Amino acid sequence: MTVLASVHDDHGATYTDRAGRRAVAHYGRPERVHRAVRNVVGLIEHTYGVLTVTGADRIDFVDNAVSNPIPSADGKGVYALLLDPQGRIETDMYVYNAGERLLVFTPPGEAAPLAEEWREKTFIQDVTITVATDDFGVFGIHGPKATEKIASVFSEQTPDQPLSFVRGRMGDHGVTVVRTDGLTGEEGYEVVCTADAAAGIFDTLENHGMNAAPFGHQTWDSLTLEAGTPLFETELDGEVPNTLGLRNAVDFEKGCFVGQEVVSRVENRGQPSNRLIGLTVETVPDTGAAVFAGDEAVGEVTRAAESPTREEPIALARVAFDTAGELTVRVDGTEVEAHRVELPFVEGSDQSARLPQY
Repeated sequence: MTVLASVHDDHGATYTDRAGRRAVAHYGRPERVHRAVRNVVGLIEHTYGVLTVTGADRIDFVDNAVSNPIPSADGKGVYALLLDPQGRIETDMYVYNAGERLLVFTPPGEAAPLAEEWREKTFIQDVTITVATDDFGVFGIHGPKATEKIASVFSEQTPDQPLSFVRGRMGDHGVTVVRTDGLTGEEGYEVVCTADAAAGIFDTLENHGMNAAPFGHQTWDSLTLEAGTPLFETELDGEVPNTLGLRNAVDFEKGCFVGQEVVSRVENRGQPSNRLIGLTVETVPDTGAAVFAGDEAVGEVTRAAESPTREEPIALARVAFDTAGELTVRVDGTEVEAHRVELPFVEGSDQSARLPQY
């Protein structure tokens, strides 16, 4: 459930379900708002699941579970994966060192299962894991004017390194401002506050200083698609990270974590069996639509939409690594022409840290 239902209702929101959590799909005319984010700046309420991890062993415990080292310094964060023994992604997450606790942001619906799994593994370690999803509001500010927007309402200097954060105030409320890793292909920040301050922070971000256009997850999905960003729900879940080219998600020099042997073996082999590519298509295909090279099926579409910026259908597809030649995609039982495109589809003011690299 959003922490701002009445505010979104007043804005004429249409809702969608994201892993059991009610979220804004759009406020009307999502394509127009998409262009506003690309050209200026926009505001979204994110639907993360949130865990807090406390106790003297918190850093070592989480570090031993995930694919990237957990920062030891307050004010720093990391993007990481939880893998199964076959090296497949169970969930992705952002982990922030907030002094006496770690804040873990997961996809919606993943926080409670992750907390249960981790609690079963604490044994004698001094670790307490709490589901805190409803305790926080998390708002994204994205667009080429995002830094200017945050600076116009934030009491402190904006953080300049991806996944670093600064504490300060917006109006009467304390907030934490995180520099994002550019998932929309634009400058980005996340503003974290307590749930009781969320309505005031949303109003500040929308209307004070430089105005920001509110947008929902339909626009978020099209922005991240144009940026070439694989998302958990559509590209990452159940995949080996090498297939997705997630160079920022795995530290191959890190000590042991579940799934490390598999991803390291794929890495040492030189290339995975599949890869993620960008396509332009004559007609928007469904998720799961088959991709063909000649008469041979070589993969499937993971996500597709009409690009408001390019004004044509675009798609991400998972295909055999050595796929070459002319491609088609099956739409309504017919193979339609598709053209391979270098990612990202759209160049913005930043580049997504998840952009596939092989």
